[in-house]
Amino acid sequence: MSATVRKTLLHVEQTFIEGGKETVRPLTLIAAIAVVKNPWAGRGFVEDLKPEIHEVAPVLGELLTKMIIDTAGSGEKVEAYGKSAVVGLDGEIEHASALIHTLRFGNHYRSAVGAKSYLAFCNTRGPANAPITIPLMDKNDEGRRSHYLTIQCAIPDAPAADEIVVALGASIGGRPHHRIGDRYQDLKELGHNVENPAAV
Repeated sequence: MSATVRKTLLHVEQTFIEGGKETVRPLTLIAAIAVVKNPWAGRGFVEDLKPEIHEVAPVLGELLTKMIIDTAGSGEKVEAYGKSAVVGLDGEIEHASALIHTLRFGNHYRSAVGAKSYLAFCNTRGPANAPITIPLMDKNDEGRRSHYLTIQCAIPDAPAADEIVVALGASIGGRPHHRIGDRYQDLKELGHNVENPAAV
């Protein structure tokens, strides 16, 4: 069973003013979204999800990555990235997770943008018009707080009960007027290190 894609959507937003102040550089957020048939819906409890993961996830990874890169202009322009899936009401959270928590999905995106960080993620269940929440972070620096961002959108007719909404997100730029420093400053002030930030 290959991926059955009902439709794709492209969400692009740009912020020019934040907090009543013009941005030095506009923030661009991009979401590439596919509405797909849940390959496990209606089959009862399926123990082994791997066959469908191997068939469907790479197709979606390639499709959504191309949408992001075509919109951004190049992989180099993407600064922060993330992924998300919303499974319909007839599916399990594990079904949403299965399609995005595999290197067969994410490595298409990592390679295209030259990333080393893990992809920030969200996996939820909901009806049509459920929120699609895509957390983002810097593609190479997990402690860079200026690029802790979130894309939010929704699709009025998706996911249907037997569908999964799968999405990739990207930012060109960080939060406008970011001024809370980064994670490393906190660690230095607390005398802790990256490997054990809570010093436990």
